[in-house]
Amino acid sequence: MPTDLPVRRARVADAATVAVLLDDFNREFDTDTPGVPWLTERLTELLAGEDLVTLLVGEPAAGLAVLSFRPSVWTAGPAALLDELYVRPRLRNQRFGHALLEAACELAARRGAESLEVNVDGVDVDARRFYEAHGFRHIEPGETEPMYFYYRELA
Repeated sequence: MPTDLPVRRARVADAATVAVLLDDFNREFDTDTPGVPWLTERLTELLAGEDLVTLLVGEPAAGLAVLSFRPSVWTAGPAALLDELYVRPRLRNQRFGHALLEAACELAARRGAESLEVNVDGVDVDARRFYEAHGFRHIEPGETEPMYFYYRELA
């Protein structure tokens, strides 16, 4: 297994690669996707800014981590959200996910975030186990009930 996996920030020129990985991710889990062309166009815009950062691991890319940063009312640094973490199925269990998650945590800390948040589906036991093994928690210290994420579609 690789022990030193290089992780790099995706550039605008990587938009199509990121789009393919995100499209593959959604298709693997039967989730709607707008398709590679639309994602490529959107990522070309987003990757040029600082609010959304995508990290890639491997060459060619074995996986990605997508992070969003936004101002926070409660902390001096930004709120950081791990929007997506994906490794191609045939390359899993080779520490690519670990490398991406560690790099994402380091980037968020460098940018002044006090924590890195991630939303995980309750039925996704493997993802929950992965994040918990890396120090993420869904129960606040001293509490017994888990935190929940709620949403409402607006369109």
